[in-house]
Amino acid sequence: MLSRIEALRPSLRPSEQKLADYVLARPGEVITLSMTDLAARAAVSQPTIARFCQALGWSGFREFKLKLAQSIAVGVPFVHQDVVLGEDTTGIIGKVFDRALSSLMQVRNSLSASAVEAAIALLTEAHRVEFYGSGNSGIVAADIQHKFFRLGIPTVAYSDPHVFAMSALTLSERDVAVVVSNSGRTHDIIEAASNALSVGARVVAITHSESPLARRATVALVADVAENTNIYTPMTSRLVHLTIGDILVVGVGLRRGPEVKTILTRAKAAVISRRS
Repeated sequence: MLSRIEALRPSLRPSEQKLADYVLARPGEVITLSMTDLAARAAVSQPTIARFCQALGWSGFREFKLKLAQSIAVGVPFVHQDVVLGEDTTGIIGKVFDRALSSLMQVRNSLSASAVEAAIALLTEAHRVEFYGSGNSGIVAADIQHKFFRLGIPTVAYSDPHVFAMSALTLSERDVAVVVSNSGRTHDIIEAASNALSVGARVVAITHSESPLARRATVALVADVAENTNIYTPMTSRLVHLTIGDILVVGVGLRRGPEVKTILTRAKAAVISRRS
């Protein structure tokens, strides 16, 4: 892709050449940007970006980013957008940690305290809590559920779309479904949330803002992490979602008071008794 851009550059308009130079200098950054952000950073118009993509033979900006990501990712052993081919171990360590820390701080500074408070209130009063997630988000949902059941709340986690779509319909008005989705646009997850709401249950979503899931949820805990999941395995978004889950567990534990301490003490004793 980069070679193709270099070859076509002389035939492009001056504004498109300016954009080409920006892409060639910062390809790893470009694949994380929206069209609006790229236009601002490269100091070109959005129509220029559209013409540039068409000149390269792609249908639009989305396809261009996908092909660019595939091009620079070839041969990279770690599917992480900051790491480049031939990266040494020190670079891998630094970049993976830096990206994780940056994402956590970004969401820490933007996470709505009132939304977290509302979610904690719903979960504290819930008779039953179910956790739903597909793929990578299913692993996150299972992790959060594993911590919640220790609080003495009836819980279960499902990652099979057929199962959580049906299970959502068995909930009651006293129950809560916690739905995890990085994009908030997966059809199965949106359907499960709609099913839960249709029977009177509440839905707490850990997802991206401005997504269909966020708009549908009773309470949306938004985590807008700059991560290109068209090519790369979700990494930092997973860490952020797990941290939000930890916040909910701690908040509910504090709300439920002394009874939780008794339950946790018994659970800990059961674990210790199995050690040699």
